[in-house]
Amino acid sequence: MPKSSLSATVAVMAVAAIAGPAAADTVKVGVIGPFSGPYALFGKGFRTGVEAYVAEHGRKAGGHDVEFVYKDLDGPSPARAKALAQELVVKDRVGYLAGFYLTPNALAVTPLLEEAKVPLVVFNAATSAITEKSPYVVRTSFTMWQNTVPAAQVAVRQGARKVAIAVSDYAPGIDAETAFRKSFEASGGTVVEAVRMALSMTDFAPVMQRLADSGADTVFAFLPSGPATLGFVKAFHQTGLKDKGIRLLTTGDLVPEPDLPALGEAGLGILSTYHYAVSHDSPENARFLAAVEKAGGKRSEVTMATVAAYDGAHLLYRMIGAAGAERAPDKALAAVKDYGWISPRGPVRIDPQSRHIRQTVYLRVVERKDGTYLNRELDAFPDQPDHGFGLGR
Repeated sequence: MPKSSLSATVAVMAVAAIAGPAAADTVKVGVIGPFSGPYALFGKGFRTGVEAYVAEHGRKAGGHDVEFVYKDLDGPSPARAKALAQELVVKDRVGYLAGFYLTPNALAVTPLLEEAKVPLVVFNAATSAITEKSPYVVRTSFTMWQNTVPAAQVAVRQGARKVAIAVSDYAPGIDAETAFRKSFEASGGTVVEAVRMALSMTDFAPVMQRLADSGADTVFAFLPSGPATLGFVKAFHQTGLKDKGIRLLTTGDLVPEPDLPALGEAGLGILSTYHYAVSHDSPENARFLAAVEKAGGKRSEVTMATVAAYDGAHLLYRMIGAAGAERAPDKALAAVKDYGWISPRGPVRIDPQSRHIRQTVYLRVVERKDGTYLNRELDAFPDQPDHGFGLGR
């Protein structure tokens, strides 16, 4: 966007900020996510997670009614993300923004937050730099660095010596590649190949050939959960890399629970480091899954996005309770910095510096039990920070 256009946008949003929310007893939250298109499962997760929290806690926070306004953004489109954010603030007069599945869309909105005096709670977008772009961003999902550093540690523990890396060619993928390489090489391992794949890629045969030719004993891979992850895992299986004894290690985005039945045998044995599995055994997770069903959702469709939205709603209620109906983002953010609670995923806390969620990262393996495919937790890496925060990318 040209500088003059951006200035005009910010000016209009500033006027809306002064005007305040639409009604003194109602606080609106604008949720931008992929409610249609190839990533629609995760937009549905946003809505289900929010509604599960509302089903448990009602529609009031700090004595104010809370209303969620949903806007569809079906793929990477920074310009559209900006336009939707402006519409939500100016037309719908929301006091908070939330959601964002893909990093480019979240980054596009951060320049608008301070002038509009609107905090943003990120439900998914996983590039470390997002929270560095504005003091009004807080994230309840994960970062690639957070989940990838334990993956590199797992590779070392399992005796990997030569690793090939395959990632999607956008900011989270580059974060994942950098985090794995840095951690693995620091422990004496060697990265023998690194492949960056277009987000639009559907034919993975050439990638598999490069991985096979690399001489790697392990492949570390990241692609954003969606149709491409199914294609990548099936190609890994069908081209014989698995049969050759080459291990596949990922951050978990390749093996979300709703995709496991479609992966079938190809998914068995895949190791992942991730912050949530539907099979996580805790009273909090049992209550969360019951709340999902109460809100009309299905356990079979629960993903990390569902949990991040559920926890995001928890933070939004706390911020609204602290700031009320006024636009007071500093007061709202102060209420959640260094705040901890027990999530369905385990103990979590908002880091006061990064404003990103600290959490346990679990080593999981895909198994079949009683005719059902699941990610079973094998080990835990407690209180993981965003290892990539402050690196200046």
